[in-house]
Amino acid sequence: MKFLTFFFAGISCFAQEAITAQQIIDRIQKHVGVKWTMPTVDTFKAGDPNEKITGVAVTMMATFDVIKRAAAEGKNLVITHEPTFYSHQDGTAELESQQDAVLADKEAFIRDHHMVVWRFHDHWHKHRPDGILKGMVDALGWQSYQDAKNPSLFVLPEQSLESLAEDIKKKLGIVAMRVVGDPKLKVTKIGLMPGAAGSQPQIRMLESDSVEVLLIGEVPEWETVEYVDDASSEGKHKALILMTHIPSEQAGMKECADWLKGFVTEVPVAFVPTQQPFWVPKT
Repeated sequence: MKFLTFFFAGISCFAQEAITAQQIIDRIQKHVGVKWTMPTVDTFKAGDPNEKITGVAVTMMATFDVIKRAAAEGKNLVITHEPTFYSHQDGTAELESQQDAVLADKEAFIRDHHMVVWRFHDHWHKHRPDGILKGMVDALGWQSYQDAKNPSLFVLPEQSLESLAEDIKKKLGIVAMRVVGDPKLKVTKIGLMPGAAGSQPQIRMLESDSVEVLLIGEVPEWETVEYVDDASSEGKHKALILMTHIPSEQAGMKECADWLKGFVTEVPVAFVPTQQPFWVPKT
């Protein structure tokens, strides 16, 4: 009888510990510390919100590679910062109408492996401090150089633009960094805008006397890139470092995984890094 009591108590305990994707997202909304606002891209992108979750994979971008690795690790909820289906709104109607094979294979894998994908972009940036920015600053080791009033500004010890770029590339493991400006330019004042904020806010930051080098993820080359190239040609003290998108925000999602572990304890939570898609040909 004691054995049966213990056995059924164990079953009851296991049942209580089962948690759905929706329940995890409800907790995120409760703990993020800012009002949940609509419209937002922070929604389910694939799978059933009522799916029982066996583990959580937090990543920068829910690529097919990431989703396969998460499934192999027994983690069927993927929390991604960036889109899953190739546009900011994750719209798939046009690709579906074309019977796109790439989309079909990705959706089939998600369905067949009972995966759930949810995006955490807008409200992770709204979190205070901005979750992406905090993770990136920690990864760069720039906490002591950060402006108290504007956390996107830094004053570093003087160094050449080339030296700064090399240090950032090494610390973040960047494969295909690009730099605009004089490599020998001496710089101290840095502006950090992870991701793809767009040319208008990027150029506004570059106009400030508080920024000599702007550090970003990406932008069309005829916009901020051309602006900085012109500024450099005019002899102005300006430069641009393009980290590419994934490494420019990746550490912010590692920060997210660590944050989630504080209130999601029923299942394993792990950071699954997104592989950088670029490679550099040997010369």
